[in-house]
Amino acid sequence: MSDPVFLCLSPASLALATRLRAALGGEIHGFAPRLSGTDHDVSDLAAHLGALFAAGRPILALMASGALIRLLAPHLGDKRAEPPVLSIAEDGSCVVPLLGGHRGANDWARHVAEVTGGFAAVTTAGDLRFGVALDVPPEGYLLENPEHAKAVMADLVAGEEAWIEGEAEWLTGSAIPVADDARIALTVSTDARAPRSAELLYRPRVLVLGIGAERGAPPEEAVALAEATLAQAGLSPLSLAAVASLDLKADEPAVHAVAAHFGVPARFFDASTLEREAPRLANPSEIVFRETGCHGVAEGAALAGAGEGGELVAPKRKSARATAALARAPRPLDLETIGRARGTLFVVGIGPGSDAWRSPEVSRMVASSTDLVGYSLYLDLLGPLARGKARHDFDLGAEEARVRHAMELAAEGRTVALVCSGDAGIYAMATLVFELMDRGGVSDGARRIAVEVSPGISALQAAAARAGAPLGHDFCTISLSDLLTPWEDIQRRVEAAARGDFVIAFYNPVSKRRRTQLAHARDVLLQHRPRDTPVVLATNLGRPQEKVRIVDLSDLDVDEVDMLTVVVVGSSNTRAFTSGEGRRFAYTPRGYAAKPGTTIAETP
Repeated sequence: MSDPVFLCLSPASLALATRLRAALGGEIHGFAPRLSGTDHDVSDLAAHLGALFAAGRPILALMASGALIRLLAPHLGDKRAEPPVLSIAEDGSCVVPLLGGHRGANDWARHVAEVTGGFAAVTTAGDLRFGVALDVPPEGYLLENPEHAKAVMADLVAGEEAWIEGEAEWLTGSAIPVADDARIALTVSTDARAPRSAELLYRPRVLVLGIGAERGAPPEEAVALAEATLAQAGLSPLSLAAVASLDLKADEPAVHAVAAHFGVPARFFDASTLEREAPRLANPSEIVFRETGCHGVAEGAALAGAGEGGELVAPKRKSARATAALARAPRPLDLETIGRARGTLFVVGIGPGSDAWRSPEVSRMVASSTDLVGYSLYLDLLGPLARGKARHDFDLGAEEARVRHAMELAAEGRTVALVCSGDAGIYAMATLVFELMDRGGVSDGARRIAVEVSPGISALQAAAARAGAPLGHDFCTISLSDLLTPWEDIQRRVEAAARGDFVIAFYNPVSKRRRTQLAHARDVLLQHRPRDTPVVLATNLGRPQEKVRIVDLSDLDVDEVDMLTVVVVGSSNTRAFTSGEGRRFAYTPRGYAAKPGTTIAETP
């Protein structure tokens, strides 16, 4: 479940919210007109609550229940999709789960009450009467027909009894009245069949499907083989806990296609782990051993996933380029104990660092990561998003070591965010990730991780937005740092851009030891464009110390530029003007004034 949001409306509730956050995790969102210093300032309370509700975030609001209900009323719809919503008294004396009782609200209420010493006002009839929520079974079980749960629970609350078939301590240990001749059945089964009338059919997640595949095997072939294996065994796919394979197949599309088809995770084992299952294999193969180091991939992975006490219930089946086998564990499986996930590396750009300029996708990726890797300042800029994550801080420099570390962490099965400022693909770490995957320099496991790159607002975009619209026509970017690029190459690019009359964004314009490159670029540009060409100097973008100036090219002073400054030099068409309020803007016309029918006229 997502981390909760503790919503505070006044300073009086902030101390309790801070205490709850320390005990339960999550974030504190404060109503900005009344308090400050929280993890997230909220100006429009109704809109913010609606966004949290739509995103499925548990909302634990320290406010009156009536006000909370009125604010959320326009967003209420599908009961089964709503997140937990709780109203908490400012002194913690009473905790009321208003919505999502069977989606975690009742549990959150009890957790909060344990911290505050207050009372959890749980009103859900099933929870109160039987101590169990039949429509939301515990971890490790899936209800096949949740649409029938409401009627069954109503009948039980009205006094009917139930027949419990199969083994599940959470059912047999509940207060549900039972009888051998009951009309209602609560069944726990892996058998492939449809629910009967007046029956709730629970699927224990006890099956592991082992998959082997040749490199490049068609995903549809592997999916068809997996379905046939389950069908022949007479077992429900809803009882699958995971799809398992050899770690050499961690990046095999066919394996992940099978996992996605059944909606379960893919897990991987090394060859030595699978080889320990050799005595239990039904079809050991010397050929497979010579190729992989274990005598069976499909059967070995299925048994390794099922763990001690597991049994092979469907021996290896083969198609043209894939194999499949099925094993059953004696009890529902904990996914944390099944092999290793394929690691994921999110390469994210957080923009200049402010929350407002960080994309929702980047925030989601960071929030779902177990580990964060990056320059310490960039990780600090994440604020509360970094809370609870394993941090791997690096100083500036040693970029390859930083990227390699992130990739090797992901190779261990972790979900890692490699955090970059600006855009991760513009003078940042994304290119190095792919270079290491392509050319080597990392382990085989690191070359099999999943990589996703998410863009951020680059410094040149931020500078342009603050200054007006200097990138309105053709532009280019040039880094003036000669640490990785020969100075001769940089000179050639500056000359070409000057002759091409591009707007130019200069990255890394100066450093403590490097003060002459920007002056050289200025002098070259003065040979090709007017002396009054607008130049944007943007420093500390998106931060409290932000400073944006527009000067003439001839007045560009290197001493006014530091390592945190982006320099945007206009083309010969770029213009600057002062608005009526006295603000200076720069823009580069795209040529709309020449378009037929335009009302734009030249200013005398």
